[in-house]
Amino acid sequence: MREPTFWILTALVKQARHGYGIIQEVSALSEGQVTLQAGTLYAALDRLHAEGLVEVDHDEKVDGRDRRYYRLTTGGVAALEAETARLERNVRTAATQLATRPATA
Repeated sequence: MREPTFWILTALVKQARHGYGIIQEVSALSEGQVTLQAGTLYAALDRLHAEGLVEVDHDEKVDGRDRRYYRLTTGGVAALEAETARLERNVRTAATQLATRPATA
């Protein structure tokens, strides 16, 4: 799973969000390390929707503009859990390797 996908799914764990809300939440959760552009986000949301990982929660009109809210599906939760487990395994492996690293002069 690519990093932006991981963060988009993570941003939708607690509640449905519209595009700008996802961009803000990703930035907050990643402590500013990931900044999504609107084009990148909407292309990813289209792909994630086609894969069954997110779905449209609802649409609303705010100041004459349409907002579409997305939420995680059960499949999206499972994919995020699997990716989280994979990352945790990677961290454990790296930590073990670092702990057994020979001392350098």
